[in-house]
Amino acid sequence: MIKVGIVGGTGYTGVELLRLLAQHPEARVEVITSRSEEGVKVADMYPNLRGHYDYLSFSVPDVQRLGACDVVFFATPHGVAHALAGELLATGTRVIDLSADFRLQDADEWAKWYGQPHGAPELLPEAVYGLPEVNREAIKSARLIAVPGCYPTATQLGLIPLLEAGLADTSRLIADCKSGVSGAGRGAKVGSLFCEAGESMMAYSVKGHRHLPEISQGLRRAAKGEVGLTFVPHLTPMIRGIHATLYAQVADRGVDLQKLFEERYANEPFVDVMPAGSHPETRSVRGANVCRIAVHRPQGGDLVVVLSVIDNLVKGASGQAIQNMNILFGLDERLGLSNVALLP
Repeated sequence: MIKVGIVGGTGYTGVELLRLLAQHPEARVEVITSRSEEGVKVADMYPNLRGHYDYLSFSVPDVQRLGACDVVFFATPHGVAHALAGELLATGTRVIDLSADFRLQDADEWAKWYGQPHGAPELLPEAVYGLPEVNREAIKSARLIAVPGCYPTATQLGLIPLLEAGLADTSRLIADCKSGVSGAGRGAKVGSLFCEAGESMMAYSVKGHRHLPEISQGLRRAAKGEVGLTFVPHLTPMIRGIHATLYAQVADRGVDLQKLFEERYANEPFVDVMPAGSHPETRSVRGANVCRIAVHRPQGGDLVVVLSVIDNLVKGASGQAIQNMNILFGLDERLGLSNVALLP
């Protein structure tokens, strides 16, 4: 049985970790921390977990207790894992970080986008980017895993087949993405209030979003060269979900793109390439660790449109983190993640 610790369990990614791990046959949460909620029972804060974690209460982070776990998840704001990751790694435990702290390989670039110096640049060379469809082999032996962000997951999975095949004009990629309000976190913010976000949709961070360098980094790896990406995120009046509409110019009109995508993801348990002409919906992935993709070539031209949908809290965060844990410990990748999406 894998002994699990969670740092920062009071946010949406934290409770989603708990929900998914409750049905995992090979993992048990031993420690969950929150400085502000010390002593509060998990089931009292999240009544959906009653009967599953009645033994567990929030505690102040303690390196000795966390270090006794086999793996520690960080479900914290950026900057928190910097301070504790090194100490925990020294105890022999593994670290899976859901924040942005170790996603970017360049410490100066991280500082530019997150407005503070990187707190643990010495750990960046060994941090493995936890996108299983790309880095599965490296994940197997990792000590420190950086779980991809939600926008980067949907965008990379949608564009990688074109880039790996050398088909796309890498200078003119566009990612037009929509997210539900849970992506903004559980903290009280005016923009996330129902009266502010309901019955409305807006673009934001058009000049540059923090996920832009992460997406570009991943696309450069796939393309084996520089990429020019325009990334525009939008806030939509739904709780969960990411819908990424991706555009790429493809010079060779004779390539069977449907076959290309189906073959690239044929052995990926959590990527569903839908039949030609499909339009995946965010509701089809709600609560599930799956990315559904459809590829289109409007009017048979050289512009390819890829539609990619995920649940931002599952495949875009906590579910993908558990997928990484399964790979790391040599388990079936699907353990604890085989639940069907919720409808309606």
